Amino acid sequence: MTIDLFPDLRAPLARMTNDAVDALVTQYGALFETISTAILSVLLVVEHGLRAVPPVVLIAAVGAIAFYASRKPFFSVAAALGMWLIGALGMWDQAMQTLAIILVAVAISVVIGMPLGIAAASSAAVRRILMPLLDLMQTIPSFVYLIPAAMLFGLGKVPAILATVVYAAPPLIRLTDLGIREVDYAVVEASRAFGATRWQILSGVQIPLSLPAIMQGINQTTMLALSMVVIASMIGARGVGETVLLGLQRNDSGMGLVGGLTIVVLAVVIDRITQAYGQRLQRHRKAGA
Repeated sequence: MTIDLFPDLRAPLARMTNDAVDALVTQYGALFETISTAILSVLLVVEHGLRAVPPVVLIAAVGAIAFYASRKPFFSVAAALGMWLIGALGMWDQAMQTLAIILVAVAISVVIGMPLGIAAASSAAVRRILMPLLDLMQTIPSFVYLIPAAMLFGLGKVPAILATVVYAAPPLIRLTDLGIREVDYAVVEASRAFGATRWQILSGVQIPLSLPAIMQGINQTTMLALSMVVIASMIGARGVGETVLLGLQRNDSGMGLVGGLTIVVLAVVIDRITQAYGQRLQRHRKAGA
């Protein structure tokens, strides 16, 4: 006699999931279409803007931003050379597509993540609810995020951006929460004693003093967004990730290396600029303490 140790949960779970997705698409299809159109419109503006700028101008702009963030001439030149190397590899256009996706995804993450981080820092109840959700978002493999995004929004850049936001936003939420909670309580109380409102304390004291932590969160979010580039290309996000994916599919090591090197250069340039600016803010904060 054979004992059936495992009940059949696969079929009911799959059926429930499909029914739920069908119901969402049927009832809220217009809403999803509106969201998709809005995100795609912003993305196209950013992407066309980046691709329209002459490479020499953008390379100079990256060097200027690097100098503003670090105040180090050598770092400024190195960042500009990194962008020049992307063009020399023949990946400039693809890099601009990828950069547009990252900028839009990070912007959405900031718009969503900072208020949630502030809410978590202000309310213990909100924090108790958010933390397990963030743990879940950071534990689930990144590829899994593409499935519901593709189901609800189809294939293309919009579901790739939304999946990237879900994957990349948790560090920003956590570090915003941490930064605000670490603001000196005496400073907050002094502001309250001078008659500052709750909004004035938040905008004039807590957020400015927690900017180094918030910048670190933005840095981590940007790096996670960049790590989704290749995975997002599987649902039509294009850009540098598509080059890497094609290299893998065609067993073309050279193409894969060029795409991978482009991603590495982008990651290093963005990471060093955001980290340098965060460290600069940290030094200013310590100097003013």
